Amino acid sequence: MATPQEIFERYVWAGAMTRNAAALAEMFTVDGVFEAPLAPAGGAFPRRLEGREEIRREMAAYYERSAPDTGRTVNVEKSRYVLHTTADPDVFVIEIDTAFDGPAGVTTVSLVQIFRLRDGKIALLRDYFAPEGGG
Repeated sequence: MATPQEIFERYVWAGAMTRNAAALAEMFTVDGVFEAPLAPAGGAFPRRLEGREEIRREMAAYYERSAPDTGRTVNVEKSRYVLHTTADPDVFVIEIDTAFDGPAGVTTVSLVQIFRLRDGKIALLRDYFAPEGGG
């Protein structure tokens, strides 16, 4: 079974790095839930998605409508994260500072994600971040 580190790395690759909604959705259980509690209701980023198919469909739509070319690129060398395991082997927490290079210099977006696994897949992901521009 994959380690929390491996699961997190695959999640980042599927989502933030390649924007591959199908690969991202496959990481979830069939009944998995993806929540972004701080995203504004009705904003561009979905607040709660239930089930692998809804995750696939809605994240594909989000990637389609949110331009990947904002003039900013992820600066992997300047980005940082800390993975915290818990007493429950199916739960881990990630603190992330993602650095972006852009026209105005380097900007950093900080967030926390809580992963709950079932049988090596994501059963619940709570993604705590504040979307730029309200979503």
